[in-house]
Amino acid sequence: MLTPWRLFLCQMALNVFYHIAKASLCLGGQDIFATVRENSPTGEIIANLSINGDPGANSIRLCLTGENADWFYLEGRTIRLNSSFSKTLDREVLGSVLIAALTCYENDIIRSRYRIMVEILNENDNMPYFLEDTIQPRYISELLTVNSMVFTVKARDVDGDTITYMTDKSTADASYFRIDLPNSGMVILDKPLDYETKTQLQVVIFAVETTTKEKYSTTATVTVNVLDGDDQYPQFQPCAPVYEDGDHNICTNPVYSVNITETDEDAVLYFSPGPIHAEDGDKDILTPLVYSILSGDDDGRFTIDSKTAEISLRRRVENRLLTPSFRLRIMASQVNDLKKYSVATALVHVVSENLFPPFFNKTVYKGFLIESSSPATLVTTYGNQVLVVQAIDRDFRDGINPKIHYTMQPLTGSNKLYHITQDGIVIAKTDRLRAFDRHILEVIATDEESGETAHASVDIEVLQRGQPVPRSPFGEERLFGDMNAGMAGGIAALVLIAAVTVLFLFLWLAKRRRERRDPADRGAVALGKHPNVVNSGRPISLIEDASYHNEAFVDHEYPSDLYTKTDDMFSASIRAHESERPTVPQDMLPILVLPEITPPNPSSSALANGKAFVKSVSFKEDVGAAEEALPKNEGQLVVVCNQIETRADILMPVTQQDTFAVATAENPAEKVDVCRPNPSVRPREECIFAHGNEDDGDDNDPYKNMASVNLQQ
Repeated sequence: MLTPWRLFLCQMALNVFYHIAKASLCLGGQDIFATVRENSPTGEIIANLSINGDPGANSIRLCLTGENADWFYLEGRTIRLNSSFSKTLDREVLGSVLIAALTCYENDIIRSRYRIMVEILNENDNMPYFLEDTIQPRYISELLTVNSMVFTVKARDVDGDTITYMTDKSTADASYFRIDLPNSGMVILDKPLDYETKTQLQVVIFAVETTTKEKYSTTATVTVNVLDGDDQYPQFQPCAPVYEDGDHNICTNPVYSVNITETDEDAVLYFSPGPIHAEDGDKDILTPLVYSILSGDDDGRFTIDSKTAEISLRRRVENRLLTPSFRLRIMASQVNDLKKYSVATALVHVVSENLFPPFFNKTVYKGFLIESSSPATLVTTYGNQVLVVQAIDRDFRDGINPKIHYTMQPLTGSNKLYHITQDGIVIAKTDRLRAFDRHILEVIATDEESGETAHASVDIEVLQRGQPVPRSPFGEERLFGDMNAGMAGGIAALVLIAAVTVLFLFLWLAKRRRERRDPADRGAVALGKHPNVVNSGRPISLIEDASYHNEAFVDHEYPSDLYTKTDDMFSASIRAHESERPTVPQDMLPILVLPEITPPNPSSSALANGKAFVKSVSFKEDVGAAEEALPKNEGQLVVVCNQIETRADILMPVTQQDTFAVATAENPAEKVDVCRPNPSVRPREECIFAHGNEDDGDDNDPYKNMASVNLQQ
């Protein structure tokens, strides 16, 4: 039987079950845990709901809330991904989990709430990259030891993939570095550094994904600058290389040399190659050096400046035959570390005084070669003679200085085709030459003792096979061969000048010859210039045709056989005809006849009609004085052309000439000019003054009818 209280409990149980049954539409669900792949497209299903009610048929309502609720939307009982082209699901941006909440409303009353947690599955959609601060340029000392860590690189992959590191072995500097631990990015020095050979290195490093099938990778180039370290010794300059392999150069110190004479003293020596100078082997540090003479200073004869390495000679050399040379050992060491040093040799040669520099007797030597397949041929010159290019030194008697060294430098493209011996003979590699080639070489002769040089050029022409070598520079075969327009113009100008000069000389010689054949000009000069010539208005005999007597020798005339006397006189008509004939200008000068050297007679007179004049006629005085000295009433004076024998001891022989006579008298009408040749003239003629009357006096007297004329110059 049911008691009242049992009925009440049953009533209460029925009410509870009623409400539970009524609220079951929002029940039946649970928290949602789902996954979605990165970069999934929009509408991707995330999860399906398991609630009792149907949101579309019943009075229930579902809402998405939370931080990432906008990445989802509801479609019935399904939750879908809400993405787009501009809104992609990126794990690297959003993180690995999306969180949201689902709230169920029934009659606007919240009946239930569920959590939504969606994990974003990662995809390999990103490449690794290096951190910028790990790939910056590095500065490493060259003294860093091998197997030391140089630097460390670091790369990242936002997808979280594992990365390994490696170097590119194909690069030029890959041999200097290595990576022992691929996952660490630690770069190790694998080869010693040397600032003197390479100051900058570059290493290429790869960062590669190892846990993905794509194996994405990235690269970075790291520059390593090598810093100079104090690891090199001083080096004398210029350095003479003895070995080169690209990275390492091995060279030796030079040998310095200089020449002095016995007269040199207290002088600075200038060495060759010079000046003496050393540098620190560490080019970027250049530690200061100090110089000293280790040996060979000859008790202070030579001194050196510790800072400049300038060597001076303090005492002169007494005898070069006893001490022909000195060998100095010079040391250059670092100031901060004397153990780092270098030693060079300086040679001082004592030579005789050099007065003349060497020289070539030609500025351009001409050489010829004939095209041939022979590997070597001597260069010849004109006449097919061996070309010898040799300098002359007048300090030697024969002009040959054995200390002259010959070198050859090509002025055109003929490098290594020619060689000159120390005897001045030029050798050519004929098999590498072709016909019509032409090369110009410069020969330098250097006096190894004095350092003086001489320069000359060698013009070498390659001839065709069978073509003869020209015999001379002006041979027919080469007269115009190498002549250009400028040279042809110069030669033409020289020829023209020579022709004009020859023509001028010919005209001058012709003029001189005419002057010698025609003495009229000389007579004119004598008449115009000589103060003792009488200007009588009449022509006077030439100097070759008239004789004169010195006053001191008037009494010592020649014997009578020296003169001839005219047997008869010309007729009046002939004399008149002769007087009307014009005078000949070429017979204008008197001739000088030297008398025989005899004791002089103080008296001097002239004879007229056998009588002596008191006063002699002289050309020093005027004409009036001469006329006054002659007797006015003694008749006329006739100048007769007579002969005179030539005395070998007094007179020089002359050619036979026609002379003329001039007759003078007081009466002008009686003046007559007679000129006739004497057929008996032998070596010379002489004109004398004779009286016109033939019947007076003694015909055998040589002084008769002769007037003495004193000519003084």
